[in-house]
Amino acid sequence: MDYFTVEIAGRAIASFRSRNHEEATHFFEAEDFRDDLTILESEGKALWDRKATLSLRKATAEEASEVEHAYEFDDDPERTIDDEFVVFLVPVEDLTDEGEDTED
Repeated sequence: MDYFTVEIAGRAIASFRSRNHEEATHFFEAEDFRDDLTILESEGKALWDRKATLSLRKATAEEASEVEHAYEFDDDPERTIDDEFVVFLVPVEDLTDEGEDTED
């Protein structure tokens, strides 16, 4: 598995692992994922306004460690290594949850 990081306007926002760069790019370009970035907010602002530059790169060792740590403490017994699992590197709140925090 390789680790990848999504950046918005040069700021690392989220990391995940994928089998290879092609699969990571497919996930990164998926409209569902991009829609999620417009629904989630951090520090009172949407993560992505659909205008800022969105990019994908290899994760740093620290970012990859964050993903591994999250996998270790994931409490979903049905999750497998093949499931999509994104770790946000910034505090996030889902605007559709009427104020409930969904920080990772």
